[in-house]
Order: sequence, then structure tokens, then C-alpha cells
Amino acid sequence: MNYKNFKRKIYLEDKPRAQAREEILAAHSLTPEKEEIATSTSLGRVTAEPIFARVSMPHYHASAMDGIAVVAESTYQAHEQNPLRLKRGEEFSYVDTGNAIPSPFNAVIMIEHVDVIDEDTIEIIEPATPWQHIRPIGEDVVQEEMLFPQGHILRPADLGVLLAGQQTVIPVTKKPVVTIIPTGNELVDADAAELAPGKIIEFNGSVFAGFIQDWGGEPVLHPIVKDEPEKIKEVLLEAAETSDIIVINAGSSAGSKDYTVHIIGEIGEVFTHGVAARPGKPVILGKINGKIVVGVPGYPVSAYLALEWFVRPLICKYLQIPEPKRQTVTVKLGRRIVSSMGAEDFVRMNIGYVNGQFVANPLTRAAGVTMSYVRADGMLIVPTNIIGYEQGDLAEVELLRPLEEIKNAIVFCGSHDLTIDLLSSRLKRVRTDMKIVSSHVGSMAGIMAIRKGEAHVAGIHLLDPSTKEYNLSYINKFLAGQDVILYPFLKRKQGWILPKGNPLGIETAADIARVHANYVNRQKGAGTRILFDLLLEEGCLTPDDITGYDREMFSHLAVAAEVNGDAHGAGLGIYPAAKAMDLDFVPVADEEYDLLMTRSFYESESGRLLISLIQSADFIAQVEKIGGYQVIENAKPKCLLKEV
Repeated sequence: MNYKNFKRKIYLEDKPRAQAREEILAAHSLTPEKEEIATSTSLGRVTAEPIFARVSMPHYHASAMDGIAVVAESTYQAHEQNPLRLKRGEEFSYVDTGNAIPSPFNAVIMIEHVDVIDEDTIEIIEPATPWQHIRPIGEDVVQEEMLFPQGHILRPADLGVLLAGQQTVIPVTKKPVVTIIPTGNELVDADAAELAPGKIIEFNGSVFAGFIQDWGGEPVLHPIVKDEPEKIKEVLLEAAETSDIIVINAGSSAGSKDYTVHIIGEIGEVFTHGVAARPGKPVILGKINGKIVVGVPGYPVSAYLALEWFVRPLICKYLQIPEPKRQTVTVKLGRRIVSSMGAEDFVRMNIGYVNGQFVANPLTRAAGVTMSYVRADGMLIVPTNIIGYEQGDLAEVELLRPLEEIKNAIVFCGSHDLTIDLLSSRLKRVRTDMKIVSSHVGSMAGIMAIRKGEAHVAGIHLLDPSTKEYNLSYINKFLAGQDVILYPFLKRKQGWILPKGNPLGIETAADIARVHANYVNRQKGAGTRILFDLLLEEGCLTPDDITGYDREMFSHLAVAAEVNGDAHGAGLGIYPAAKAMDLDFVPVADEEYDLLMTRSFYESESGRLLISLIQSADFIAQVEKIGGYQVIENAKPKCLLKEV
């Protein structure tokens, strides 16, 4: 078939995700196979049929204590006023915990209640009752009793029960084989000798394999397949012979080289091409030679979600186990979230526990930003029938991390600084149950987060153009009446971040305008943006004089990364960001980077721990080793309680 002559199409439909899921589950008709494996290696496997005990537990009358075995009826006259002496062998026998009870004895007296007279004689002052301290046959499990039903996921303790019941080899459901096929001319292996522009490291396949293994499947990762229709067709047909489920990555959209849907339609059947969800819309669901095939987008986050929506339920159906559900929590939304009617939105969220309430803020919604998925604490699912949420609304979020981990996190907000990551690492060493969750939203947004009770700490470096003073005037303006602490943290150097060798000879803001450098700015409300605007004003310049003034990045490292790829690039940022990218740095100003927090947090256990880490000799040495930083040692916090 000539795939170049295919008529371009967008999607077969915008099918509801739930409908697409039910259709593919109904089409999955494979009969699960079973296999027998050693019980000792069966952790996490699923029982294929009911399993029964071959022997009772215990299979004999066993002593439950260390002591002596006696005939209970012969001890009834024992009393404090009438001690009873018994002879070894005839009237008692020593037993340890787990020993079989010798005939004709039918009770055990704890050794602590026995007075030893000599090697063969003991004395007791309390009578025994029949079968006391004896584990009867089958106390735990009776022979032929069902230990586990079909469809049970085996846990560590379950293996002990099976082995005790003398089930050393058990029938389990064979793991469904899921073949993963990465496609694309642009893909290269992670160990490629060099990474040319336009080439992308193939990592989705390994992530898919991890998910599939976690869900109970057997992943088989195929080598990268180029965008050649006949080759893709060949690999799909081969996978249909050896797999239970097929996952093909990329080529699922409607571009000129997105052949997947056409190939599946030619050699099999397509049920769905496109679901009403964002991200993850360009999904293909079909069948080839009786095997379900799921085509997922190339963008990582879209792919991961599509895998969860459609591959996980297939694996669970095959294994005959219920699909796992995530824990949910009600959160207060720190920002407005806009959606569109008619499609579900899956929004990755950072969650913090501040002032007794869970507060959540959205991470980037771009489908290709893998770190937004990695850093997310939860997922907000915006239904198809609403257009979003307002700031301050309550919403239910599915958790991607344990609730306790979220509750113990210190929520940082505001301006980005590399030292926050170092501080988080040091905190994790001292308290394994704690971490720092940071959002790079700019100094002004950090102040607003403290004002609204949505963060514990905000990093700020806002220069007042009129007073040339950092931070205080902004706090007095926006936090009047609130009991807050401004903690002096760092002195750091701001300067021009430039390509190696400074090829454009940039020393001032005027130079950036003169040579038409491609400037990389920070977002509105960022302290660096305010400093740049002041430099423009001092140079009698306006934003219109700067090429790229509206091009915004949310961290110093992001600015440096953009400059690193552009010989005509320029940006304003901190020295460590330039150093990290091996770029030139021309100092412009020394600035104060302070930590803003409420007094209640500052005086809390977490707040005191944070300050102690900042003032530790190891942390100070680690920060100053980077260069361009000076930690304020023995800093005196500024209490800012203002009258309204």
C-alpha cells in the first residue's frame, strides 16, 4: 500500500475516555494462561485457581509455651496450701514451645509456674485445665481448607502460609506479555555517542516497561523502529504473534509521518482514534490478529496517561484482579484553572499542607514536560462538563505520593534559587520523612502565597526602584497587618548571562539593545525582571528596545539553557546558573535574597530545623563553594507586624 497517498485526517472522533475504555475491554477476549512456579518465588503473582492446604497447621498437638506437659485431671488438688509434687516421666514431661505433646498428657504448665525440687521432681501450686497452653491440630489451618481464592495477589506473609500448608509449587496466572514498540526517525538510544540537534533520546519505552511490570505484566521492549510504514507493519504483525498486548509509541497523531492508525486499519481493526482528554488525546485503540494494540502519543506525559487509561485495565482484566484506585484528598486551589467543555483535563499538581489545609497549585500542562509528572504530588481531573475552577475553590485530587510525605513537606514558593535544592537535600538527610517542595513563580507571587496561606516559605529579592532597598517596601505594602518574618538568607550576584567569550561584547542593558541580542527575560513579578526594568529605565530604554523582552522563563537555569543554545543570546540571572552551563557572566549587581515566612512557621519545629540547616557550617561551605553566593551567617530575623 502507498502510505504517502493517504488522505490526511485529524481524528476519527473525540470519543469519551470511559467509552473507549469499555470498548477495548470488551474486545479483549484472551483466555488467561496459567503456569506453576515455586512458592518461594511467587511474591506479587496472582493465583490462577483456589489453593488448599495439604496439611493442617499445626498437624500435631503442640506446646504453646516452655514448661511441663501433665495430665490435667491429676493436678486438680494442687493449691498454695497443698503443693503437689510430680515425678518426671510418669506424671510430667518437659516441653518447649512447638514440641509435640507426648501421650497421655493433655495440658501444659508454664515453666515460670513450676518449682524444681530436683532433677526428677517438680512442685506446682495451681491446677491445670485440659488443653491449656496447647495448640490443637488445625488451630491455624485445617487440611483441605482453602488458603487463597483465584485472583489473589500474593504478599510476603501469604508465602509463609502456603509453605506451612506444604504448597511448595503453586498455579499462578501467567503474566501477559506486552510488547513495546518505540517508533521515530528522531529517536536514539540513551548511550548514543553524540546527540545531534533534532535527535531525541528514547526513554519512553523503559518507562512503559516499568509501569507494565508494576501492574503485573511482562514487558518486552523492542528496538527503535524508524518511520517506515512497511517496517512498522512487519513489527506489529510479529508482535501480534508473540504478545498478549501491543503498545506502539508515537505516530498516533495526524502528521505526515503518523502512519500507525492506517497500518493498524489495514492489517487489523481500529476502534478509536482520539479521545476527549488533555493531554493524551491522540490515542489509537485497535486489534491485530486477536491482540489488542494501543497506540500512544510520543509526548511523555500524554503517553503515560494513555498507558494508565487503556493498558493497565487490560492487564488487570487478564490477571482477573481489580484495577487499583488512588487515594484522593480535598485541596484548596492556589490558582485559577481554565479548561474547555467537552474534554477531560488531567492537571498535574503540587500539593502542600499549610496551616492545617491541603493547598494545590498546577504544574505546567505541557504534554512533553516529563518533570512535571515526576514532581507532581497529585492529579486534578477536570470533568468534561465544567470550564475549570476559580482560585480558592475546593477540588478533589488523586494522589501520586503518600499523604504523609505531602503533609511533612515544607512548601517553598517565590523566586528560584539553586541553593533551595541543596537545602532540600540536606533536610532529607537529617529527616528522611521530610522534603522541600518548591515552585518557581517569582518573588511577587511568593509574597502573595504567604499572604493567602498557601506556602510556608517564599524566596524573594524585590528591589524598590525608588529606595534601592530590597523586599521591605513590598512586604509592608502587601502584607500589612500580618505577623511575618523576613529572614536574611543570601547575598548573591546578578549579572548578564552570555555565550562563551561574550561574542557581542555586552556590558550593559544599552549594549543588549544596540546589538539586538536575543534577550531571555524572566516572568512578570520575578525580582530579576524588576531589576532588568530598572536597568532599562536608568539607560533611558523601554521594553520595545529589547529583542525578546516578552520571552519569559521561570528559572535562572532555564534562562542559561536558552542562552547556551544561541550565539546571539543574552539574559539576566545569577552566577551559578551561568557557571552550570559554562557561560560567561558579567556582574551587574549584588542583591539580597531573603526568606519570607509567617511567625508561626518560623517558630515551629520545621521552621527551627530549617534555620539550623541554613546556619550549619556544612551548608554554608557547600553554598559558597558554588561561587557568586554569600550566606548571611548568624542572621537576625526581621519581625514585620504592621498596623492596618
